[in-house]
Amino acid sequence: MTDSRLERDSPWGPLAVADAHVHFFSHRFFSTLVAQKPGLTLDSVTQLGWQLPPSEPEKFAAVWAHELDRYHVARAALMASLPGEETSVAAAVHSYPKRFFAYAMVNPRVWKPETFAHIHAVCLFPAMHGYSIHDDCARPVFEWAEHNHRVVFVHCGVLSVGVRGKLGLESPFDMRFSNPIDLHFIALKYSHVPIVVPHFGAGYFREALMLADLCPNVYFDTSSSNAWMKYQDAHIDLRQVFRRALDVVGPKRLLFGSDSGLFPRGWRHQIFDDQATALYELGVTLADARSIFGENLLRIIAA
Repeated sequence: MTDSRLERDSPWGPLAVADAHVHFFSHRFFSTLVAQKPGLTLDSVTQLGWQLPPSEPEKFAAVWAHELDRYHVARAALMASLPGEETSVAAAVHSYPKRFFAYAMVNPRVWKPETFAHIHAVCLFPAMHGYSIHDDCARPVFEWAEHNHRVVFVHCGVLSVGVRGKLGLESPFDMRFSNPIDLHFIALKYSHVPIVVPHFGAGYFREALMLADLCPNVYFDTSSSNAWMKYQDAHIDLRQVFRRALDVVGPKRLLFGSDSGLFPRGWRHQIFDDQATALYELGVTLADARSIFGENLLRIIAA
């Protein structure tokens, strides 16, 4: 039974929420970033108005646990947002195993799967690291996920890392590797691996729908403000996005995500409120809302 203290008010009433997309911007994350450009220091981070996390990931996990308590969120997937940072999220999850799941960014050219025993999902960013999802380097990631019953998260579409931009760091990404259609053969080949495409394909909405329609192991993560809608038809809004996604993939393959990460902003409650309102106005039932806002994530993580 869900702890009522960890149920969030919603248009349907109290709802157990499991957020599928939270960035764990640890102290090590910021230390690594500022080392990439002469003149940057950790003071540069605080000067931008961001709170610098505690140096120990376990203590930062406590900050996030308190934040989720504050907003009555039951669980969250914490994402390590740099390759090699998987130890940070693993430590966080070890501290709060009933609150967090560990997601870790992987550059498949250099990853070491033996360090991923406690990771629930690996996150691929082909445009960031400059490879095609069809390259030989990517296959072992899916084989690992299949063998270990893990999830693979693949970022497609527009990729903009706001933290890098604010710090004046270049982002030499290559959008040639961003099309969700590239995942079609891979998703069919590894049909037992849940594959999560965030932000509804981040600008490749039509292509993401085509992929998910053909591959029942593909899920959409609803995270962020979904600013990619500016690239679509001028009249599209969040409610229309949800309507089309529900028509194609149904409520069992949508995962609520907030794309939270930075403090003092903390958990992005407005993202939840906006998405819940849009889905309620579409007539989504309480049972389907429970699936989208929590149960779907718990199911694929436990699969």
